[in-house]
Amino acid sequence: MKTSHWHRTRWAAPTAVATLTLAAWATWVQAADKDKAAAAAAGASAAQAALTVTTTTAQATTLAHKLSANGNIAAWQEAVIGTEANGLRLADVRVNVGDVVKKGQVLATFAAETVQAELNQTRAAVGEAEATLAEAEANAQRARELSATGALSAQQINQYLTAERTARARLDAQKAMARLQELRLKQTQVLAPDNGVISARNATIGAVLPAGSEMFRLIRQGRLEWRAEVPSSDLPQLKPGMPVQVALPTGSTIGGKVRMLAPTVDDKTRNALVYVDLAASPDVRAGMFARGEFEVGSGQGLTLPQSAVVLRDGFSYVLKLGAGNKVAQTKVSVGRRVGDRVEITSGLDAQARVVASGGAFLADGDLVRIVDAPPAAPKAQASRSSASTLGAVVPTATSAK
Repeated sequence: MKTSHWHRTRWAAPTAVATLTLAAWATWVQAADKDKAAAAAAGASAAQAALTVTTTTAQATTLAHKLSANGNIAAWQEAVIGTEANGLRLADVRVNVGDVVKKGQVLATFAAETVQAELNQTRAAVGEAEATLAEAEANAQRARELSATGALSAQQINQYLTAERTARARLDAQKAMARLQELRLKQTQVLAPDNGVISARNATIGAVLPAGSEMFRLIRQGRLEWRAEVPSSDLPQLKPGMPVQVALPTGSTIGGKVRMLAPTVDDKTRNALVYVDLAASPDVRAGMFARGEFEVGSGQGLTLPQSAVVLRDGFSYVLKLGAGNKVAQTKVSVGRRVGDRVEITSGLDAQARVVASGGAFLADGDLVRIVDAPPAAPKAQASRSSASTLGAVVPTATSAK
């Protein structure tokens, strides 16, 4: 009995230890399997997310109503400067195209020797006429004094009085000739009629020009204007003084104001010219073709960041967030643009959440991971763009790993 009990006691302890070991190993295997399953599920979910994105909603924004038009830039007024002197040789030209001149500035001079000589001759004739008139006046005065005494006949008295009037007329004629020669001498200098910029030059030194020949063209006061062609149906929206923004071919933009609307409409194109005074700018040149916008008013509209709108096949779309973080490609109509925001005119509810950026990399039905938008930029930086004043947040999209 003692021996049998000893054998049972001897094998019972190892058996219990083995049982406990097997139980612990089974528990560990079970936990490991659960962890692997959870990791696999998480990995599968992560693999299905196409992008990590932020979302945004449409915001009500005050938008300017603008009317677009095309037209040419031209001089406000262009003066033609010609010669008044006839048959004189051009001796000097003092300006060229592009020079800024002031009113009364000498632009060119003609050889004045001939005119000066003729003026001197005429002045001598004036002196001679004055002497003749003085003698005629003295004779006429004596004839008047002797007319009562009968020493001179009536015929002789009449001859002295006639000689006086003739001498006075000859003096007046010589003085008029002298003034004419002085004017011709003055015309040997070609003067600028106004402040402005020389836009064309035809004058050549040494040329002998007839009166009326064009020598220069001058843009008066350096003022340029944009002559916009506007459909007649849009004319009621425009008024003098209305602000305008004109986009130049150089890529820059210049401001202006409507000066006047043409009183007539072209009977072929049904367009009317609108004259816009432009601000001074070195980028503006007469003859440029430019496109501009008239600011005719303002109104409220729903806007999204431009990064949220995707252009595909000539249409605009947004990626709207749906159930289960899946996106739905939604077609929208767009309108005006303000800064980095674009107006949504139809196709989207104001409360809908859409992908803020990266929509070009997504397709209809893709699963996305949503993250919070980055913090807003500091005020000093945000003020650099008009989007910050509209409360826009421009997020970035990162690829899911």
